[in-house]
Amino acid sequence: MAFIKIQNVVINTSYVAAVKLDNQTSFGEKSVSVLIATPKFPVFQLDTITQNFYHYEWLEFTGQAANALQDYFTSFNNVIDLLPQYQEKCEV
Repeated sequence: MAFIKIQNVVINTSYVAAVKLDNQTSFGEKSVSVLIATPKFPVFQLDTITQNFYHYEWLEFTGQAANALQDYFTSFNNVIDLLPQYQEKCEV
């Protein structure tokens, strides 16, 4: 488990479900979005099959925070790139 601090937000990386790199806001500003999935524990579990056990929330960062997150999530120490940009396209 690791924690990352971006401005006044501390994120437990265990709860990061997805990251959208190279996004843009509605104003055309570069952004990085992080999907956080936190477990929720209902008091009464009447139907556990159809119940959603996680709360999902997208956090959007712009400016220096977006640049820092872009660097963090594209670092070879943190992410394995399965389809690098420099690979030639394979046609099946």
